[in-house]
Amino acid sequence: MWGKFALVFAAVVLAATALWAATAMTTLKIIVKTQSGRPIDRAEIIIQWNANAKHPRSSFGKNVSTKFEMRSNQEGETTMPPIPQGNIRVQINAKGYQTFGNVFVVDEEEKTIEIKLNPPQQQYTSH
Repeated sequence: MWGKFALVFAAVVLAATALWAATAMTTLKIIVKTQSGRPIDRAEIIIQWNANAKHPRSSFGKNVSTKFEMRSNQEGETTMPPIPQGNIRVQINAKGYQTFGNVFVVDEEEKTIEIKLNPPQQQYTSH
């Protein structure tokens, strides 16, 4: 009985590993600039994706990080470790600029996304 259980368990783990390894990965580079083209340093960049979109049961309880938070360097660039391809949400916060948020479809091995942030809008009140 335990031998059959161990054999089935090993087959399931092997199949899950094969599905995870078959997922195409991408290396993402993000460049943050002003509207005039100057780099913005220390911009907070939040990357989020759905880790198990193609294979919702492939992780079998593994703790898969689906969110990265990092800051841009002095050239306004950041490179993140490989992540699964698909829909990737990018949010950027920088002091003195409007918050940026968008979903990008990434289906390449290496992708560079250049984002130009807008200055803040004027405040207005209505009474």
